Amino acid sequence: MFLLFKIKYFSGIIIYIAILIIILNRISFYKFGEYNYLCCIIIYKVKFAIMEIDWKNLPFGYVKTDYNVRTYYRNGKWGELEISSSEHIDIHIAATVLHYGQEAFEGLKAFRGKDDKIRVFRCIDNARRMQSTSKGIMMAEVPDELFIEAVNKAIKLNKRFVPPYGSGASLYIRPLLFGSGPEVGVKPAKEYFFMVFVTPVGPYFKEGFKPVDMLITREFDRAAPLGTGKYKVGGNYAASLTSMEKAHQGGFANVLYLDAREKKYIDECGPANFFGIKNNTYITPKSDSILPSITNMSLIDLAISMGMKAERRPIPIEELETFDEVGACGTAAVISPIKRIVDDSNGKEYLYGNEPGPISSKLYNKLLAIQSGDEADTFGWVTVIE
Repeated sequence: MFLLFKIKYFSGIIIYIAILIIILNRISFYKFGEYNYLCCIIIYKVKFAIMEIDWKNLPFGYVKTDYNVRTYYRNGKWGELEISSSEHIDIHIAATVLHYGQEAFEGLKAFRGKDDKIRVFRCIDNARRMQSTSKGIMMAEVPDELFIEAVNKAIKLNKRFVPPYGSGASLYIRPLLFGSGPEVGVKPAKEYFFMVFVTPVGPYFKEGFKPVDMLITREFDRAAPLGTGKYKVGGNYAASLTSMEKAHQGGFANVLYLDAREKKYIDECGPANFFGIKNNTYITPKSDSILPSITNMSLIDLAISMGMKAERRPIPIEELETFDEVGACGTAAVISPIKRIVDDSNGKEYLYGNEPGPISSKLYNKLLAIQSGDEADTFGWVTVIE
């Protein structure tokens, strides 16, 4: 158990008794008289109690936090942001999200620095990517200002869940947008729901910044050419679950997809972008079926700032054997170095060593240093939450 609620047995009994007394007597705190002490326990336990979390061993999963923020698009405009402590959403049975997949989400992170300040990474870029997805599947776009306000408010309301500096954990931020209006015919909704919730997370891959194994399989495609691969919609991830399960059963971290049209070129790497390094060059695939990773864009800029070249181009599968280092990158994983790729069609193996490569390590450490405030942000990526 990573999440421990340490409320002792007798303290719990006292709290329940005190609450019962309040209900039965219908009296306020200020008229509590001899029961002031009990009420103080209630206030302390309920308002200021902090869940003890093993930050250094936190998995990449959902942990309940205090609040989320949400709003609705109705009559052609967005409403005011609402604060909610509920983990549930009331959805119409004919909502387009349920029947026609009108849904998009984003993922970004906030980090606590050595100075105890909270920094959020490239929020505006996530807002713009969600707008691109909204256009692609005909949903109402969330304006920059509303997106940023919602993210900032969700962080502030849950700042006690931002992991401490040096723990290796972060606060994962999940903006969610979907068609909430009822439609039976295939058409865009007239109403939409937007929310932001947060949860503290550890590394996406349990290995952390350790090389993993990947499987090339031609049995599955992540997305069709000219389809929704470049948009962050849930359907793309649902389509990857079967292949991911196959990889896991074989002892692999995930699947390295090939292009759906010809099966000749590297596509996505599980839920992340792929990159390879050789000849002082950072190389990543170019394809309209690949989600434009904000982490990948950041790594490209960092590589150039380090004096490297950067290329975004088709990568034929044969080129895998020429790379010095390869990896997967994305918000969740940041960088996951790859030590071995196995092609299940012929058993061919591509080996890259059991330790992270020097350039991957440098890129990883430099990006984390910027995100946490240890290194100056010369790119304008980080926003400090006041």
